[in-house]
Amino acid sequence: MANSELHAIFGTGPVGQALARELVRCGKTVKMINRSGKKPAGIPDSVTIVAGDLSEAQAARDLVRGATVVYQCTNPPYDKWPELFPQLQANTLEAAASVGAKYIVADNLYMYGDTNGQPLHEDLPYRAHTKKGRVRAQMAEAVMAAQHSGKVRAAVARASDFYGPAALGSAAGDRMFGFAVQGKAASVVGDLDAPHTYTYIDDFGKVLAILGEREEALGQVWHVPNAETLTTRQFITLIFNELQRPPKLSAMSKAMLRLGGLFIPPARELVEMLYEFEKPFVVESRKFTQTFGMQGTPVREAIKTTVAWYQQNFPG
Repeated sequence: MANSELHAIFGTGPVGQALARELVRCGKTVKMINRSGKKPAGIPDSVTIVAGDLSEAQAARDLVRGATVVYQCTNPPYDKWPELFPQLQANTLEAAASVGAKYIVADNLYMYGDTNGQPLHEDLPYRAHTKKGRVRAQMAEAVMAAQHSGKVRAAVARASDFYGPAALGSAAGDRMFGFAVQGKAASVVGDLDAPHTYTYIDDFGKVLAILGEREEALGQVWHVPNAETLTTRQFITLIFNELQRPPKLSAMSKAMLRLGGLFIPPARELVEMLYEFEKPFVVESRKFTQTFGMQGTPVREAIKTTVAWYQQNFPG
């Protein structure tokens, strides 16, 4: 039975879907907002979907009337971040502030920049050297400034490249799991033998739900707990082990990405982020685990669930 608290989620992509599943499991009343008003297959039946243009500040405010928690899970096209993302977040933040709701942000790790293989933790300075990293840094600073000024009560969850149900466009998405399930070589970039932390998307959803529930989470940045960090080669080998097939991998070079970017803008945008895959990329999350007691889902269990989802949705 859902309770009277209204949890409003901006965005119905894979992160929003994972959050909605967790909130429904916890008995919350959930409303999700996207541009079309259409409900993706991965969203529980009890969730209300409404259409809204978040580029309009007043429209965003109207959409969250009565909400106790507002979650920012939108993600504009990868090649449109500088033009669209800061204003979109500003409108959703204003919407939360207008109704006195908590504001919980789904974020990534771009703002830290290239740490030259050193582990990433929440106290790192923002030293982004990429266009998208600077956008993320600007947005992160805006959220904390609003929190510190008393404008809104906010918390931020940061995840690495995620995988799981519906996480198609991720580096560990359909070109990795989808291709493997279809009997093709998993397509990857960077150094296959460099350690790389991957985030299970259901863990991302659980963390966002916890941040929306716990007062002590507010005013802080939190890294999503992850399973043990493996190399990308080891991670993909576990996918093929689950499929009971020998591993098949296809590495895409920076030159190939640049060539593809001539025709596919998101591929062009990935080039500046390749440092994450060319060196060790290890994410620490002890802060969240020590505070809230949550561990990342074991990688074999998460891969098993993800493979099953792809088998159902991307049959070979």
